[in-house]
Amino acid sequence: METPILVNSADPLRSCAELPINKTGQTILGRDKAKAETKNRRNPGPSWGYRFLRVTDKVAPEWLYKPLRAIGTAIAMAGMPAQRAHSRAYLEIMLGRRVGLLDIFRHFFAFEEALMLKLRIANGRDIPCRYAPGSDDCREWMEHGGAVLLGSMHVGVSDMLGVQIGSMHQRQVFLVRQRVENSHDTEEIESRFGRFVKFIWVNDPGDVLFALKDAASTEYAIAMQCDRLEHSSRSEVFMFLGKNRRFPFTIYHLAILFCRPVLLSVGTSSAAGHSIVHSSPRFELIEGEDRAQALARAREHFQAFLRLVEEVLRQNPYVWFNFVPLNSVEEDVCNERRKR
Repeated sequence: METPILVNSADPLRSCAELPINKTGQTILGRDKAKAETKNRRNPGPSWGYRFLRVTDKVAPEWLYKPLRAIGTAIAMAGMPAQRAHSRAYLEIMLGRRVGLLDIFRHFFAFEEALMLKLRIANGRDIPCRYAPGSDDCREWMEHGGAVLLGSMHVGVSDMLGVQIGSMHQRQVFLVRQRVENSHDTEEIESRFGRFVKFIWVNDPGDVLFALKDAASTEYAIAMQCDRLEHSSRSEVFMFLGKNRRFPFTIYHLAILFCRPVLLSVGTSSAAGHSIVHSSPRFELIEGEDRAQALARAREHFQAFLRLVEEVLRQNPYVWFNFVPLNSVEEDVCNERRKR
């Protein structure tokens, strides 16, 4: 599972504004440096696992290969006790009951199947993209382009959206990511779609500042994940799954800093083999509006998006691909905010 990274320093946004733009015209963190800093960071599974899945997908019939993938998923799940525990905790909230190993297996297998879609794109397969109702702003951007900030979460096939933006719509996008050792899937995507999709490999927090300003000086979209807190410098508390939980909020500070609109989306897959984009309305800065007013609107915008994500998860609880603790509950923070 790739780990996205946003910003991480004492005050990265202020620092970012003070930094000169790198004039090299290249992506920000060199491949050699990024690779050197991936030591001890890796996806689960053997280093040859992704290549094996790709090769087998080319030669094995699906009626045979899918049961083999299920067996492999069960074996992998047996060796991941922490991820099983986090899956159980999440599913019990979503399903409202005690869950068993079958439920947890369905969660793991849904992740594996989403991974297979990404590997099939790397193998050259086209996955048609459709839009859910209410995603008109995202569709318009896909058709006409423009410099925006794209936010997503580890939900369904959201990892494929950047690739589909580049390959199908020929929109140029930077995907902000943290490099890990066995990231064969993203390496293949970078190789195949490098004309449109570029990765900002940011393994040193100090380089994030140059990375974001360098990317913001182009007409590329900048895409980042907005659900995990581990590398986010700015966060806020929002209602999600019945509790007040803390989420990254950096993307809106960057929107104000770089004068870019924000589009938030997640992707799911359909039985027909399409990816379906579920998107928020476009968040735009208003001329003459002060920072506090913009951030107040941004909070409403993100809360509405979280309600959309909840609707997606209610339809299919097994597409939440954060096998880590759920975002922390912070009732005291919200109670203090209500008092003020």
